[in-house]
Amino acid sequence: MARKTYRLRSSGVKRYHFQSLVLLLLALVVPYGTALSGKEATDPSKVVGPNECAECHKQEVAAWKSSHHFKTFREMPRNKRAKKIAKKMGVRRVKSGSTCLNCHFTVQLKSKKKKTISGISCESCHSAGKDWFKIHSEYSGKTAKTETKEEARARWKSAEAKGMIRPASLYRLAKNCYSCHVVPIEDLVNKGGHRAGSAFELVSWSQGEVLHNTWHSKGKQNVPANAARKRMLYLVGLGVELETGLRAVARATSRKLYAFEMATRVDRARKKLVAAAKAAPNVPEIAKMIEFAHSAGLKLNNGSALTAAADGVSKLLVKISASYDGSKMAGLDRLIPGPKKFKGTVRNAKAVK
Repeated sequence: MARKTYRLRSSGVKRYHFQSLVLLLLALVVPYGTALSGKEATDPSKVVGPNECAECHKQEVAAWKSSHHFKTFREMPRNKRAKKIAKKMGVRRVKSGSTCLNCHFTVQLKSKKKKTISGISCESCHSAGKDWFKIHSEYSGKTAKTETKEEARARWKSAEAKGMIRPASLYRLAKNCYSCHVVPIEDLVNKGGHRAGSAFELVSWSQGEVLHNTWHSKGKQNVPANAARKRMLYLVGLGVELETGLRAVARATSRKLYAFEMATRVDRARKKLVAAAKAAPNVPEIAKMIEFAHSAGLKLNNGSALTAAADGVSKLLVKISASYDGSKMAGLDRLIPGPKKFKGTVRNAKAVK
């Protein structure tokens, strides 16, 4: 970690090599699927549960049941490394009353008591559904064939206003993903020995086992995103990686592994954005994101400047999401991970009778 980049370490070459070695070892020994996080918890009183979604989204739920998100419910509480981290953090039970719940489980309020009902589920990604799930599915009181386009637009706008995160809301979707895949709690890493986050990339992680692109074909196909959509996924995901990393460095309080890991994420995202800016010169917002990324030093006690930089990146990502559709960003194609990089096996859809 070069001094000119991070400025988070004490002087001395030995210190540099030690930190690099620690980073490498942590990446090797902590497995995929054990990352905890401290994202803002979904309100259990507004969780309707995956069974409600399954009434209409049979194929999507079938895809979910073959994913790591689903398997977390049974596998994580038995995971030795997860138990070790929980013990260090003073957590007695992984499935109840712990930091683990926010990102690894779905919690619902039943008979005035919080109950863990599943692993990462529909509402973990699309937000707790009580306020919006009926609105989004009732076709404005009509049917799919009789609802007008104007009524459909109003319906979706209302559902989003009440908290629904739709796939079309790309920036909100990416932010939600990164809120778990980048750990925002410093002590989980420095004290608990938890990994600082997944090696997350939005295209490769959204086009693998979690893919449930079956709705518009009525369950007959589970097709990957088209080229334009993948470009948007890649660019917005990269921008959110940068934003999330900047906010994490801003929160860091000690010159330990968490701060170094987060600074590394920021530096990696900056470099990838430089390549993206060259590949898509017709998107000037990319260069502006890079400017914000370099406007604040990656150092401790610099929270105000780093947060301001992250806010600037956020505003640009909102603009990019609203102003572009990816059709004129073909230059990004060479940077986007291909099918061999997709995480997990895509479930092949079958027609639902």
